[in-house]
Parts: sequence; C-alpha cells; structure tokens
Amino acid sequence: MTQNLISLNFSEADLAAIDGALAVLEDKLAGLIALTPEQRRSLAKMGDKSEAFCRQVLTLLAQNPGVVPANFDLDEARRDLANFDTLRGRFVRMRQLMEKVESSETALGSDVMNAALEGYALLKVSGKGQGLEALRQSISARFAHRARAVPAASPPNA
Repeated sequence: MTQNLISLNFSEADLAAIDGALAVLEDKLAGLIALTPEQRRSLAKMGDKSEAFCRQVLTLLAQNPGVVPANFDLDEARRDLANFDTLRGRFVRMRQLMEKVESSETALGSDVMNAALEGYALLKVSGKGQGLEALRQSISARFAHRARAVPAASPPNA
C-alpha cells in the first residue's frame, strides 16, 4: 500500500470512554437548540464587530435601570451574554476537535480508496486464471462510464 496518511488503533476501552464522553456531552448540552436554515437567515447576528456594542449597551442599561422598561428582561439578556461567553471557549475546542475528526475521516477514506484501487489493479493483473474474473467484473461497476445524453440539435433558424 503506497498511501498511509493515518493509522489509528482504538481499544475497546478507548471506544467505551469516547462513547461515554459523548453521552455526557449530549446530556449536559441537552438545552442546546438546532435552528433551521430559514431561522438562521432571519436572526440578527452578533458578529465580532457588534459584540463590543452589545456588551456596552447591556452595561449601560445595568448602570441606568431607570431607562429600562418593565417588559425588557435585562437579567435574561445578561444571562444570555454570560452563557455565550461560557459556550464560546468550549465551542472553539470542539470545532478544533471536529476539524481533526473530519480530516482524519477524509484521510482514512482516502487510504482505503487507494488500497482498494491498488487491490483492484492487482486483481486485474494477478487474478487472471484464478477464478476471480466474474467477481472482478462485478466490482468493476464502479468504473462503468455512462454515456452522456447528447442534447438534441436545435432546428436551424429560418
């Protein structure tokens, strides 16, 4: 095998610990929500530039309670900001971990695909006369090329 981008070896204990950690995360983060794409598009976003604005407004409102109407829940807004700060650091760590998981999954898939392609080439060359022709042909469907639909010629303009 010419390509080996990654080699992993998870023990049963490792997998049990990982699954347990994921179960704890799912349990402890049960209050998180999943927004639909439509909901995401319709929401006001607090980006890097507007974060300072939001923090200043909440601070000024807390310092000037006389301007805050009774139906404005400043305490909830301040709890939201505190939870935002709490999640942010963990989110960065999880995002970095997910990037590694995604890269590792891609590398493992590539390693497997390259090994399978090399193996298929071996079957084509070395498998002749070994009673493998029918099996090799059955897996060759992956390489079957479909004819492209030829667009109908448009009639010439008169």
